[in-house]
Formats: sequence, C-alpha cells, structure tokens
Amino acid sequence: MQPSTPPPASQPTPPPAAAAPPLLRRAPVQRRSAQRLARILDACAELLDETGYEELSTRAVAGRAGVPIGSVYRFFPNKRAMAEALARRNLDAYADRISARLTAPGQPAGWRAAMDVVIDEYLAMKRTLPGFALVEFTVPAPRESRQANYEVADRLLHLLAERLGLAPADTRLRTAFLVGVETADALLQLAFRTDPAGDPAIVTETKELLRAYLARYLDGAEGGPADGTAAVEPGGAGPAGAAPGTGGGRP
Repeated sequence: MQPSTPPPASQPTPPPAAAAPPLLRRAPVQRRSAQRLARILDACAELLDETGYEELSTRAVAGRAGVPIGSVYRFFPNKRAMAEALARRNLDAYADRISARLTAPGQPAGWRAAMDVVIDEYLAMKRTLPGFALVEFTVPAPRESRQANYEVADRLLHLLAERLGLAPADTRLRTAFLVGVETADALLQLAFRTDPAGDPAIVTETKELLRAYLARYLDGAEGGPADGTAAVEPGGAGPAGAAPGTGGGRP
C-alpha cells in the first residue's frame, strides 16, 4: 500500500480576474463600423511606435486612420480606453495564434511543446506587431500590468486545459500559471532590454526555467510523459505519491 500523501500546503489564491469594464462606448454592429474600429486601433498601434504613449492623442489617431475625430469618440472616451481596447485585441490575437499553432498538423504533443509555442508566439508579436512594445496586454501602468498578468495566466490555462487534461479551476494550478506568466514576463522584458530582437540566451534560459518549474504540475498530462515520469493527481495537486512541492518529473 502506498503511504498516504500529506495534505497540500495552503496556497495563495489568485484573485478572480476582475470583470473587464466595457472598453467601447458603442460596439460596432455593422461591418463598415467594425472596419472603422479596426482602422482606429491599427492607427493607435502605429502611433504608439512613433510617439510613445504619453504623446498619443485621439486627434492624431483620427488623422492617421482617416476618420473624423467624432468617429474615435463614438467608440472611446479618451486615449486610455483606446489603448486598453488595443491591449484586449492583442490578447485575443495572442490566444488565436497559440490555438492555431497547437492545432496545426504535425505539431508535437505534450506540455513542453505547448509552452514553447506560448513563448514563441509572444516573441513573434513582440518583434513584429505595431505598438506591442508599449501596449502588450494592458496600458503601460504598473497596477494594471499586474492585473493583466492574472488575466493572461487564466487565459492560457483555459486555452491549454482541454489539450493537456488540466483542471482550470484548480487553485494550485492557477497559482502555478500566474507564477509562470510573471516570471516569463520579467525575464523576456530583460531579454528585450539586452537585445532589441530579444536576447536568445535569455530566451533559452526562460524556457528552461519554466520547464523546470512547471514539471511538478504538468508532467503526466496527456497520459504521462515519454520518460515514464509519475502522473499528476486529479486536480493538478502534484505527481502521484509525491508530497506537494517536491517535484516529480525531470524538466
């Protein structure tokens, strides 16, 4: 008989993602209106690269988008709301890119390959997407940035849950994804401060660190890793027969 496993240690509970306030004064209902909104957000992203957030203005965005200033105010009360809408669009695009990669033919299975996709798609957006250097998934403000990472972590967990057989409501797993997102965020910001294209050595170390950390939670997902590491207990509480926090798989 296997010895009983000690009860899990108390884990900090990530706060539920706050209900997102409405970002648009008026949601587009016609195709032409949706296209106008897209042009406004595209112009906002371009001007962020050229002028920065502080110098961004709704009037400049209207001019770049080729729409009357009233069209901008029809959607947004101010530039902050406009930048928040751009950040939300970025997060939706990020999730779509990850989903497309994970469902592409020939994509390697397993959580390590999925985590590489999560990092690689972020890097691709950072390198190529207009405005993303300043407005990723929130406007440039520390308080909102921290809350945005809660939302990014929950979005990634739900995105990967079905593919990896995870329980998105599991508190310990939510905490692990939040820690992973915060860690990757800090290290990848360092990578881009070191090298405008993202220092490849720091990117590699970031991936290795995430693999080592997440192995205790994700080894055993999808029926168990190829090296025969012990499976994860239901609910993501750790490898079967191992005390929480002791690890259970080789990164």
